[in-house]
Amino acid sequence: MISRRYRFALLCLAMFPALLPISPVQAAEEAEIVSATKIWDAAPHNAFTDLIHHNGEWFCVFREGEKHVSPDGALRVLVSKDGDQWESAALITSDKADLRDAKITVTPDGQLMLAGAGYMEAYEKQKQAGVTPTATKHESYVWFSDNGRDWSDPIFIGDKNNWLWRVTWHKGTCYGVGYHTGDRRGTVLYSSPDGRNFTPLVEDFNSKGYTNESSIIFTEDDTAYCLLRRDNREDDTSALWGTAKPPYTEWDFKSTNVRMGGPHMLQLPDGRIVAAVRLYDKPVRTSLCWIDPETAESTEFLALPSGGDTSYAGLVWKDDLLWVSYYSSHEGKTNIYLAKVKIPLEKLRSIQ
Repeated sequence: MISRRYRFALLCLAMFPALLPISPVQAAEEAEIVSATKIWDAAPHNAFTDLIHHNGEWFCVFREGEKHVSPDGALRVLVSKDGDQWESAALITSDKADLRDAKITVTPDGQLMLAGAGYMEAYEKQKQAGVTPTATKHESYVWFSDNGRDWSDPIFIGDKNNWLWRVTWHKGTCYGVGYHTGDRRGTVLYSSPDGRNFTPLVEDFNSKGYTNESSIIFTEDDTAYCLLRRDNREDDTSALWGTAKPPYTEWDFKSTNVRMGGPHMLQLPDGRIVAAVRLYDKPVRTSLCWIDPETAESTEFLALPSGGDTSYAGLVWKDDLLWVSYYSSHEGKTNIYLAKVKIPLEKLRSIQ
């Protein structure tokens, strides 16, 4: 899809040949990290973030616990007025599950909506006992809040043994891709009119390998794009790029030819699509990439200070900066970081 600004640039190019639009490569050369700051390190393991700005406040959410997987896994909510000074607003816990991968959105009626999954304690106990588990492995939940400090009780969503990993609102409907975690693989595209009741929209969304984590965005013309992680396939572990038009029941997938983890996307005001992902070629890192929506080509343009166990970003465009929450272990253990990135928007540029 060509943005309106890009169409305008082409028109100007026809009228004034001395003017050319900045290419993604040129823009990448000019992108720069304004700051990258550790904002939380209280727990032994702090990871899997998301970020939002709502009603004049920043909210950063993530999982914290003793280890990468541990029964004390809880969802921490941080709040900030300026994006520099952060404090804890809430800690959501469970007595039956390791809570994981917090994601935060705003509902059409202005409520904060927190989504996450629970790795069930009963399943882990059966596994540790050496018996074939019969208990549910994962459940997905949402919580709601008016202020980010006081949260509702958890509401079970989707299906058992299906991890509904991230949700996106578009024109009053909530969409999310869930991936099977029990005795089968593949993904389901869910939709919900209220963020509480999710039903399958596409039962077999994609099952080419172990497809799992995802990010969906919607453009002004209602086109949906999905960046979908893929693992454990001998011939190809590259992420997939999906495209669909309303009612989003038919999807076309292409390979990005790049292995990615913890994907998240955002469309810039000039129409370009930027993704924050974990890249696995050495050194493993959290990076920002351009995604070409027509070809699915991914082009890395900026690596954030990161390494080892890292990525799972939140993205917000505000004050002409891309704000990126993420986690990384490059300073010894997994901590939560916030980067502010300057990215020149697409514009006309003289070659004289």
